[in-house]
Amino acid sequence: MSIDVGSVVEGVVTGITNFGAFIELSGGETGLVHISEIADTYVKDVNDYLKMNEKIKVKVISIDNDGKIGLSIKQLDDANKKAPKVPFEDQMKQFIKESDERQQDLKKSIESKRGGSRY
Repeated sequence: MSIDVGSVVEGVVTGITNFGAFIELSGGETGLVHISEIADTYVKDVNDYLKMNEKIKVKVISIDNDGKIGLSIKQLDDANKKAPKVPFEDQMKQFIKESDERQQDLKKSIESKRGGSRY
């Protein structure tokens, strides 16, 4: 199996160290998920996030000249979490609708404190 930068692959955690985790990929190759690429939050202990022999999906972020494969779990999550782009016109319509509702609620609140409307 050919591994390319940017591809998402499955692998098994084969080693956990203080600086990351080694993942054996489906082609028999091994890559490293650095501790900074495990989660968006501060990772004090890799064992809190990964377990030995756990099957995980990772994103290939680098392959250097020595054949070392850099992997990321964090960037895989970022790709899945991106919200779809909403057109500006739709955002504006939603804003105007919410703004009008807030204005009406505020007007009703002020009128009720005055003792009703004066028509």
